[in-house]
Amino acid sequence: MESWPIPAAPVTVIEEIKKSRFITLLAHTDGVEAAKMFVESVRAEHPDARHHCVAWVAGPPDDSQQLGFSDDGEPAGTAGKPMLAQLMGSGVGEITAVVVRYYGGVLLGTGGLVKAYGGGVSQALAQLTTLRKTPLTEYTLQCEYGQLAGIETLIAQFSGRIVASEYQASVGLRVALPAAGVAAFSAKLADFSRGTLQLRKIEE
Repeated sequence: MESWPIPAAPVTVIEEIKKSRFITLLAHTDGVEAAKMFVESVRAEHPDARHHCVAWVAGPPDDSQQLGFSDDGEPAGTAGKPMLAQLMGSGVGEITAVVVRYYGGVLLGTGGLVKAYGGGVSQALAQLTTLRKTPLTEYTLQCEYGQLAGIETLIAQFSGRIVASEYQASVGLRVALPAAGVAAFSAKLADFSRGTLQLRKIEE
């Protein structure tokens, strides 16, 4: 994917269903570790709650390696899965949902639980604001001092950025560019430098 929506700000929705209080929280989490940290922070804020049910799409929306969910003691399939289904249906990436339940003494049944947990996430998603994330790939580039201003302009035109610079006999740049624009950027760079400059991909 060239780019995808991610949460721009956290969302909280509070709902009471048959005396149980459901608090749905959505947040931006870049990666599974960030998702787990967000879940732990919610647990710490609500230590007395009966359940902290969880779902996350921690990477790009189409990356099935970074999905996760937990029913946290609710009957299997009644909380985490319907929450994850809502997240996946939204097309938003790098997002975690936690639904905190304070039990009110009335059983909701499996259908009622699916509706409460999935519905909480659905309501929160309706309030979510997003921004687009374009992943950048890093390259190195050596240039002369006189070429630097032109290269900076070119990088800005392609929505890239300079990550680091090293000034010695020539200038060593570490630049990050959207993958979709690299071929066009390289062609412009060759024109600009009459074929003397080229990007070098950084080996992981």
